[in-house]
Amino acid sequence: MLQDRQEAGERLAARLLGYRDQRPVVLALPRGGVPVADEIARRLGVPLDVLIVRKVGAPSNPEYGLGALVEDGTRYLDEDRVRAAGYTLRDLEPTIAEELEEIRRRARAYRGERPRPDLRDRVVILVDDGVATGGTLRAAIRSVRSQHPRRVVVALGVSPRDTLRQLEREADEVVAVLVPDLFFAVGQWYRRFDQVSDEEVERRLARAPEMPSTSAA
Repeated sequence: MLQDRQEAGERLAARLLGYRDQRPVVLALPRGGVPVADEIARRLGVPLDVLIVRKVGAPSNPEYGLGALVEDGTRYLDEDRVRAAGYTLRDLEPTIAEELEEIRRRARAYRGERPRPDLRDRVVILVDDGVATGGTLRAAIRSVRSQHPRRVVVALGVSPRDTLRQLEREADEVVAVLVPDLFFAVGQWYRRFDQVSDEEVERRLARAPEMPSTSAA
């Protein structure tokens, strides 16, 4: 098990040191990915930012993920999973509208007027504390790919083996500290798994070095 998100970041940073001289862009998936990514960015000596992604849950069970949305408008919806749950894409529109509003709120809170980072020709390290089905990471990877980076690396505290293999087909490299065969939830692999607040995200981003940005807000 991992002690906490800081340990996850420390152990991931040790495996990512080879990218330090390539000036990577470290992007955290908030909120849980931010403490992990902060540790990676500090140890690699590179800036930190966020990529805001929200899970699209089933209307009757928000924890049952059917896809994800990214702040730049990228959508990933698992149509097979949607049908198997007994829904149509139209059924998800109210949920999607709510998640888009939450994305806008978080973007204002975390970034303010600062534009999103410029990812073209950069090594991008996407960071989260863990992943279950991988829907949010797939959406994040596709969003980043659309901005023409040089390389997309995914760094995770914990991932089930089957999800890791799926992500490896979409990212250039996937690094995970723990890859258990029996997986029930991300939190079971952390001794300390406190909820990360908006205030903590804002505090960590405020102290991080400024990142080269694009003109798109």
